[in-house]
Amino acid sequence: MTIGLPSEVEVITLFVDDIASAKAFYAKVFASETVWEDAVSSVLRFGGLLINLLDVSRAPPLVEPLPVARSSAGARALLTIRVGDVDQVCSALREIGVDLLNGPIDRPWGRRTASFADPSGHVWEIAQLIGRT
Repeated sequence: MTIGLPSEVEVITLFVDDIASAKAFYAKVFASETVWEDAVSSVLRFGGLLINLLDVSRAPPLVEPLPVARSSAGARALLTIRVGDVDQVCSALREIGVDLLNGPIDRPWGRRTASFADPSGHVWEIAQLIGRT
């Protein structure tokens, strides 16, 4: 049985270890508009999607009874942004001091990808459409 929830995601909340370093990283890397900001959060507009950077100390009430995982536990999600030229974006990221985790790599599913992590370990992938291999 399908309940018919809308398929549009409105907000993704990322629990961050240090809100100041998260804000600085996202301001440096992404050309996104800040739509809300206070001492413990920063909400950024990514097209029709909002990314909420939330200090990890404020996360428990949002996910109880589950625990909030430590950022050192490893990657648990991958957020992908489509770009026109992965190699060009990788060069720009390196120029501003962002280290790549991997890539650029041609993937068999028709994407050229590279990924990097924010200061709290959230992994972002940039992906360019290419032909399937």
